[in-house]
Amino acid sequence: MTRRVALGTLTATMLLLGVDTAVAGGIGSNGDQAEETSGDSSGPVLESRVSFHVKGSAPSQDSGPITSTAVDWEPPACWYEPYWKAKDFKTYTEANWSIYDSVGGAPAGVADDKARYKGGHPYKNFNVDKNDEGMWWVAVTNPKMEDDPAAGNCRRDPFWVDNGENPGVPQAIDTETLAGLAHQRTVVPPTKISLAPEARSTVNAPTWVWLDKGAFKPVSVTASLPGAGLWATTTAKPVSLHLAPGTADAETLPASGECLIDDDGSIGEPYARGKAELTPPCGVRYLRSSGDGTYGLQATLTWEITWEGAGGTGGDLPNGTFATTTEVPVQEIQSVNR
Repeated sequence: MTRRVALGTLTATMLLLGVDTAVAGGIGSNGDQAEETSGDSSGPVLESRVSFHVKGSAPSQDSGPITSTAVDWEPPACWYEPYWKAKDFKTYTEANWSIYDSVGGAPAGVADDKARYKGGHPYKNFNVDKNDEGMWWVAVTNPKMEDDPAAGNCRRDPFWVDNGENPGVPQAIDTETLAGLAHQRTVVPPTKISLAPEARSTVNAPTWVWLDKGAFKPVSVTASLPGAGLWATTTAKPVSLHLAPGTADAETLPASGECLIDDDGSIGEPYARGKAELTPPCGVRYLRSSGDGTYGLQATLTWEITWEGAGGTGGDLPNGTFATTTEVPVQEIQSVNR
């Protein structure tokens, strides 16, 4: 049995011995809409201490996570983070060994663990003499990507890092890692568009589409690692609306289907009496009746995402999108009374 497997059987151990679950990685929270990740490098008890706080639009039933527009980017599937003080890691691991001994002996891999962490090859007595001088780092996986093949890429055994030193290993947690995790947890409100005419569109007559100013406000997500001084905040703000009529027998207005956000935060222009002969800055013109059915008008709002983090770090992340479909009945009448 490998060292990682040997260290990963402690769920029952913690319950039997009454070891505080904070020893196994504690869970943090720093806000009303807080959420915790959980990870698993060598067993299900290992939970990441990264916590999240959301500021902005409160989630509703129709809210949802944004979809990244970049096909070559994804948030981290696993990472390494500081986890235990030396004495806590000693308690954790020796409790595990004790359980093995109580049921008739430890598997072969435990001998390697004892040599590695206690016997001086390379660590002596779990580094307890350096308890306040560093941390044991472990691998955790992103709970939203547990089935991703990349979740298994963090295979290092727990390792010691002195305070203030760079871990010097790929995938060690940093502000950019936290920004990617915050990006993945950005939840935005549904794209509820206004239409005119509202009840039924008419063949060859433009249907006006708009979003009122203030309907969509920036959404920020802060990911932080308590005690490590690491944090990153992503901010998503709406920048454009893309229309897809739901049928090839239609024209978008403008032709690209892309309606940009105005300076006042609105998109498109509300319909008003007297505008029937005008072309809307954002809308759709259906060229064929939907008969007894409807056309699914998909409105996709694009959110621009930036981030800033500890130590003056920051930058841009891939834009995100969120789509909502509105069923539009279209009638075969050449004029409409508005």
